[in-house]
Amino acid sequence: MSRPATTAVPAGRTARRAHRPLRLLDRLGPLPWIAPAVLLILAVVVWPVVEMVRTSLRRIDTTGTDHGAAGLVKYRKLFADPRLPEVLGWTVLWTVAVVGLTMLLSLALAQLFNQEFPGRRITRWALIAPWAASVLMTAIGFRWMLDQVAGVLNRLLLDLGLIDRPQAWLGDATHAKPWLIAVAVFVSLPFTTYTLLAGLQTIPTEVYEAARVDGATRRQTYRLVTLPLLRPAFLVALVVNLINVFNSFPVIWGMTQGGPNADTATTTVFMYMLRGYDVAESAAMSVVNFAAVIVMVLLFLKVSRWNEQENR
Repeated sequence: MSRPATTAVPAGRTARRAHRPLRLLDRLGPLPWIAPAVLLILAVVVWPVVEMVRTSLRRIDTTGTDHGAAGLVKYRKLFADPRLPEVLGWTVLWTVAVVGLTMLLSLALAQLFNQEFPGRRITRWALIAPWAASVLMTAIGFRWMLDQVAGVLNRLLLDLGLIDRPQAWLGDATHAKPWLIAVAVFVSLPFTTYTLLAGLQTIPTEVYEAARVDGATRRQTYRLVTLPLLRPAFLVALVVNLINVFNSFPVIWGMTQGGPNADTATTTVFMYMLRGYDVAESAAMSVVNFAAVIVMVLLFLKVSRWNEQENR
């Protein structure tokens, strides 16, 4: 019995078919590998921003009922609020003060922890404590410490004879603001110090030896060698601190809840306060806050010329 004749497939065609999936993957490049991350960013970042902008253009009451489009009415209402200029001014002062003090103190601490001294490991571990604890829990702890009736600070100062009556340290903006800045610096120090410490430890010892051979003093070595080589770590710590402090919520809310009368509220806290009676206006404040962060970071990166070394 004869077999049916079979048509032979050219070897070249078979090879081309086998390579088609590979060519498709080559055209897509790294997209298949980064697709999960892109989808996550779209779901966690882009979609909330779009929803935030959409909400700011609607009339939504506190029960969540949408009463239709509002246009830019909520933005006009927001910028007409007499409290907003003071909130914006305090936000700028808060950000500059906290970030500035944090960077200076962290730079000194990083330089200290980069040296050999007895108990260095224990002190490094101790610095992690404010970082490991919840920021809100830390803020509430300081609020109780500063309490006018039961606070340990008033009791200590009374016993030492430094004050004649208990003080309401968080009762007004004049006394509360320095304490808010101090607590924010306290909780920001660990991350910043360890970031700068990591940067210091990447500097080769040969560079310092060469500087000593050239006759450079300690001050010259620090200014001309350490700081330029520490620049990448410094910029990372600075940008992260700018974003975190500008958007900080737990410290202020845990200690003063933005009061009295929004006198200690930053834009983030003020946004949360608005949500109690006008969700759309709160969303408008969120949009303004988000835009301010983007502009602030872009301006900083432009001024600092962060990628200057890459282009050389």
